[in-house]
Amino acid sequence: MRDDRPATPDDVREICLGLPDVELGTSWGDRPTFKVPKGPKGKGFVLYRSPHATAVDPVTGDPFTDLLVIHTGTPGDKQALVDDPGLPFFTVPHFDRSNAVLVQQSRLGEMTVAELREVLTEAWFAKAPKRLHAEYLRDEEPG
Repeated sequence: MRDDRPATPDDVREICLGLPDVELGTSWGDRPTFKVPKGPKGKGFVLYRSPHATAVDPVTGDPFTDLLVIHTGTPGDKQALVDDPGLPFFTVPHFDRSNAVLVQQSRLGEMTVAELREVLTEAWFAKAPKRLHAEYLRDEEPG
C-alpha cells in the first residue's frame, strides 16, 4: 500500500487490523470498535460514533453521520492533532475530559495513509498492553 496517497475509510480498517492482537468488536452498546487485546479485556482505541447532538456540522446544524473517535495517549497529543491546520481532527465540549479526537471519515483524504497510520498506531499504543508494545517494536525493526 502506498503511504503517500490520500487516506480512505478502508485504510482505517486495514491499518487497525494490521496491528498486533486487534479485533473489531463493539462498545458503547453496539458501536463498532477496534479493540486491543482481543477478547473480553480489550480496550477500544478507534470507535465508529453514532450521530449525536453533541457533534454537529456548524454549517447545517445536523449531527455528523460519519465520525470516528480516535484515542490519543495524552491531552497534549490530543491538542497537537486538533491544533494542526493540516489535519482534519477536531473535538467538541462533550470530549473535553477525554483523550480522544474526532474526524469525519469523509475528510480522511485530507491526510496521507502514512499520517493516518501514525495516528492510529499511537492510539493503539495508548491502549495496548506493554507486552504488545515490545512485540510491535520488534516486528517493526529493520532487518
